[in-house]
Amino acid sequence: MLIKDIQNGEYFKAIDNTILCELLHPAKEEGALEIRCSIAHAIVKPGVTTLPHRLKTSAEVYYILEGEGMMYINDESAEVHSGQAIYIPSNSKQYIQNTGNYNLKILCIVYPMWRMEDEEVL
Repeated sequence: MLIKDIQNGEYFKAIDNTILCELLHPAKEEGALEIRCSIAHAIVKPGVTTLPHRLKTSAEVYYILEGEGMMYINDESAEVHSGQAIYIPSNSKQYIQNTGNYNLKILCIVYPMWRMEDEEVL
């Protein structure tokens, strides 16, 4: 049984300026996992906008856990808040701005799993 606890997670600054904790990544776990997605917890501080970036071959879903912001995908933008899921197609320019007064917390699900060579800051 594999259970990952965010309380024990290690956060780092990702290349797009989010504070990130990889919760589950099949390539980084002992033993084979029968899933092809990776899951991370991201934090965007108040007033911060992540750097425009894209995943060349992977699609992504942001599930907003807490907070509010403005999501940008290619030429579209929309206000987002907790309880919403946002689909980000592969090869799309994406970034998000925290427009609130508290941390914007996001569950990031990448399929197929995130790979460093797949991400490009624009």
